[in-house]
Amino acid sequence: MSAILKEPILSFRPMQEADLTDVIEIERRSYPYPWTRTIFSDCLRAGYSCWICERQGIVDGYGVISVAAGESHLLNLCVRPEAQQQGIGRKLLKHFISIAQRHGAEMIFLEVRPSNKAALELYGKSDFNELGVRKDYYPAPGGREDALILARVL
Repeated sequence: MSAILKEPILSFRPMQEADLTDVIEIERRSYPYPWTRTIFSDCLRAGYSCWICERQGIVDGYGVISVAAGESHLLNLCVRPEAQQQGIGRKLLKHFISIAQRHGAEMIFLEVRPSNKAALELYGKSDFNELGVRKDYYPAPGGREDALILARVL
């Protein structure tokens, strides 16, 4: 008998409309200004690449990416608060980079709040570079927050 405990396997699958109850619940617990069910539904209808990451039937994370004309744009990447700091965000990001590459994208772009230090660390360790700033991009308490524009060559 082995004394090594095996971690449950992460699996990835396309997001479906039926997943949105779990996705919205995670989104609301993760962000002060979460995406709405309508936004996720619109992404699914538009044909964006929307994915779920789960372990043992529990949604641990999800994301949305669009790919067109040789470019990809990571629109959302989120990990359930209880599952953070376990490498799931890194695995999700790697999954989306792979999707972008398979669809012929040469670059992947994203926006991130400067205040989102965990995301900035993840993207920095994944070879993303800052390209610029979108002024007043995100809603914030008492006003707006800029977005950092990051990109990575694929």
